[in-house]
Amino acid sequence: MANLKEIRVRIGSVQSTQKITGAMKMVSASKLRRAQNAILGLRPYSNKLNELLQQVSQNQDNNEDIKLFEQRPIEKVILIVITSNKGLCGSFNSNIIKEAQRHIEEKYATQASKNNVKLICLGRKGKEQLSKKFEVIQCYESLVDAPKFTDTTKIAQYLIEEYEAKNVDKIEIIYNRFINPATQTIEIENFLPVTNKTSTTQETTLSNYLFEPSMQIILKELMPKILKVQFHKTVIDSVASEHGARMTAMHKATDNANEILKDLKLKYNNARQAAITKELIEIVGGAEALNE
Repeated sequence: MANLKEIRVRIGSVQSTQKITGAMKMVSASKLRRAQNAILGLRPYSNKLNELLQQVSQNQDNNEDIKLFEQRPIEKVILIVITSNKGLCGSFNSNIIKEAQRHIEEKYATQASKNNVKLICLGRKGKEQLSKKFEVIQCYESLVDAPKFTDTTKIAQYLIEEYEAKNVDKIEIIYNRFINPATQTIEIENFLPVTNKTSTTQETTLSNYLFEPSMQIILKELMPKILKVQFHKTVIDSVASEHGARMTAMHKATDNANEILKDLKLKYNNARQAAITKELIEIVGGAEALNE
């Protein structure tokens, strides 16, 4: 059994860790509240814009000369992988990194063998791991700490220009979608080319619409803006997921520290009782020896 001093040192160490994890939990909860409000406010707007795009772009004949609709043989691929800059958030980063590796190996193995799969990492953790196997052409670290629409717009505009210039044939985003503080789901979202998923019902509804100016002009103006909003939404989603994952991880760590402290205090009391009992036995034994 460990002596009293060793147990006291361990108790002090666990208590210090508990204070740190408790403080980190409170900080993450505060950041999560802001990020959660941002994503919950942005989602309806983003979803409505996507619905509008799908409805307006229903006529494939009108989309033939719009480059962002162009479906090409997939030779060159860009994947945007969104992680965090810091750890202590459970499996938030490792799950994204594993999913990105799996996705490349299963879907883009041929392109990867020709070095035609490029990565853009948002967050330091993704770059540190994925750059060992794949080519990371750009990395944005500060963006995931304080995402601003002006900053995400620049990245989205770069991706749009690369696709229009035919430097890439497929662009996808891999990120964590925020469900609640304890739950995040990994999403692989198509960014470009824009796909048409309009249903027959929507086609019937739109058949009586008149467009002014023409549908092509509307699409050319509307699509880049919607894509930029969509990209910003994925970044905000990932940031909210990160804070939720960190808050949950720190909550569990604090609870685990409580359990460890209970065990250590029990061991301390048992060791203290054993030491006192031993001393009493020695005193009694010494007294009996003197009486003899």
